[in-house]
Amino acid sequence: MINRRHLIATGAAAAMAGCGQVERPLYSADAHVADYPTVQGVQAMARMVEERTGGRQRVKIFAGAQLGSERDTLELTIFGALDLNRVNLAPLNAFASETIIPSLPFLFNSVEHMRTSLDGAPGQAILDALRPHGLVGLCFYDSGARSFYNTRGPVHAPEDLQGLKIRVQNSDLYVAMVQALGANPTPMSFTEVYQGLVQGVIDGAENNMPSYESTRHFEAARYYSYSRHVMAPEILVMSKHRWDRLSVEDQDIFQQAARDSVPVMRELWDARVNNARDRVLASGVETNEIADIGAFSVRMESVWGRFVASDVQRRLVEDIRNLGGQV
Repeated sequence: MINRRHLIATGAAAAMAGCGQVERPLYSADAHVADYPTVQGVQAMARMVEERTGGRQRVKIFAGAQLGSERDTLELTIFGALDLNRVNLAPLNAFASETIIPSLPFLFNSVEHMRTSLDGAPGQAILDALRPHGLVGLCFYDSGARSFYNTRGPVHAPEDLQGLKIRVQNSDLYVAMVQALGANPTPMSFTEVYQGLVQGVIDGAENNMPSYESTRHFEAARYYSYSRHVMAPEILVMSKHRWDRLSVEDQDIFQQAARDSVPVMRELWDARVNNARDRVLASGVETNEIADIGAFSVRMESVWGRFVASDVQRRLVEDIRNLGGQV
């Protein structure tokens, strides 16, 4: 049985071994369940690595938060007790300010724009920013386009959100975004949202379509409005301690396998989105496109002013915006 104590012990032993070969598989963590697209993406990468190294390198994946929360496993990865980790960007914001940028509301004008940006120079700059903090960024995985849903009615303009109690993550950025749109942000554990909707503690929430469907939030909140306000990705990282013990050849293999796993993950994600949408529509949920997204994005000036504070961040924003017209 692998647990946190075992990981710390094996990580310390590996560190003492210096550049020696560690015979055990590389351990990889993911908070999502085994059939989730990010887990399947890492599984695809693992198969490629094993094949391309002739079995010298193997990856063992612990899905479903078996090794703890993302914040816990991130600490283990930085320490070197955990080799690979698929995490949300939020836990990285505290020490690498570049990771805040993809979470900015209304930064990307489409899924294609998001993918082009993260596959290109802006994405590489964000991955590179992790190295001074003990992590090697390998690739980005999709986490969907987040939109608003509620129990009251469709959202066509910011005024339709006025006064609504909207559940948000425990994130200053998300709180500021919802406030700027005129709603009342209500930080709440994700596991409490369904009951909160049923009991009227909150009027709505925001999330991607697969999460809206899989949590059965659509049974309580029957209006889903495609604002696509945030398209923050997820990220696959390797402990720099482990990376530095790989040969240059194996580093190249891991890096390329990670990149090659991205289209695999995206194909699975897109299928999941379509299936979730079909199920939601079949239940009678009312969905709507928002014709004037500009009415929402114009309210983000104060939010961006607060969270985009450095020249490095501003250059990233500019580079990403410049790519928006190329997709």
